[in-house]
Amino acid sequence: MRNRFFNISAFFYFYFSIIGVWVIFLPKILQNSGYSATQIGIIFSIPPLMRFLTPFFFLKLFSLSKNVLHITLVMMLISIPLLYLTINNFTLFIFTNIFFGISFGLVLPYIETYALSELAKERYGKARLWGSVGFTLIALVLARIFDNDIGLHFIAISVIFSVFFAYTISLDDGHFNNKSDQEKKSFSLAKHTFLWISIFLMQVSFGAFYSFFTIYETDHGISLEVVSYLWSFGVLCEIILFYYQAHVIKFDLLKIIKFSVLITAIRWMLLYLFPESLFISYLSQSFHAFSFALYHTATLSYLYTLYENKKLTSQFYYGLGFGLGGFMGSLIAGEFYGEYLFLSSAIIALISFIFLYIRGNYEKSMG
Repeated sequence: MRNRFFNISAFFYFYFSIIGVWVIFLPKILQNSGYSATQIGIIFSIPPLMRFLTPFFFLKLFSLSKNVLHITLVMMLISIPLLYLTINNFTLFIFTNIFFGISFGLVLPYIETYALSELAKERYGKARLWGSVGFTLIALVLARIFDNDIGLHFIAISVIFSVFFAYTISLDDGHFNNKSDQEKKSFSLAKHTFLWISIFLMQVSFGAFYSFFTIYETDHGISLEVVSYLWSFGVLCEIILFYYQAHVIKFDLLKIIKFSVLITAIRWMLLYLFPESLFISYLSQSFHAFSFALYHTATLSYLYTLYENKKLTSQFYYGLGFGLGGFMGSLIAGEFYGEYLFLSSAIIALISFIFLYIRGNYEKSMG
């Protein structure tokens, strides 16, 4: 059990180190390379789109086997040279991001499902927080020594270690070679339509944050180093909640999800109303504990109570939410970047809450 916990924690650490470079510094790398706001929005929309499309192939054509995981890990390694070779060419970098989106989108649901299965949700948070630690350390270190090449080197090193620990996890034959009955169960998005729409809209609202928060803050007079502190502070709040969430996650999951979505809408509204206030930026980042950490665990845990096919459920959670939602969010943010960027995000998050409210009333009427 101790080795499992270490391997899972290490995977999360290096995987989210990659994400840290990607969301905090890649927008600046691309801007330094001459990319426009629209081009940056397009680039950031591609990996989520691939994450959305991939689960549909497994719904009808393939199974989520160990062999597929190993192919995915090889693809992750191939993404390293592609990143270096295409970063300065917008058209070629689109194809690199397609490759990146498929491989990185596939591996995380495998490990998430394994972690929740082997550790249970009470210990899952303590393993998952190491992803937040990796994200934070990358933000703090790279902000001080940042340039385009160093950012790419950090991605490459983190990919190698992510692949290593994911492969180590895959050697647990008891989990990955066991084709349980749950994998044969049918899966339908239509059974819980309002919930899936809410998940989708929640991640659409995050498009502006993941694609443009760094640029948005620096455009309003906050230095890149301070922006890295903002990212780190948000993730520090996330770490604290991940550590203690076992005490919270025992309550009504749907109510927890509603609370997380509503506070996310408030978070985006604060960024819209006070774009130049460093205090408000820190306050909004503190909400990341609820709008990401608490929301993520509560939603995934809630979905697992609704569906028996856990692996496919996880794939669609990431695919429809972080995938299609992230795709649409990045495109919208890239096209409409400016004064009303986070106002639109707040409205979208509020609509997500309304769909959850409708679902809650529907469940009461059925119960």
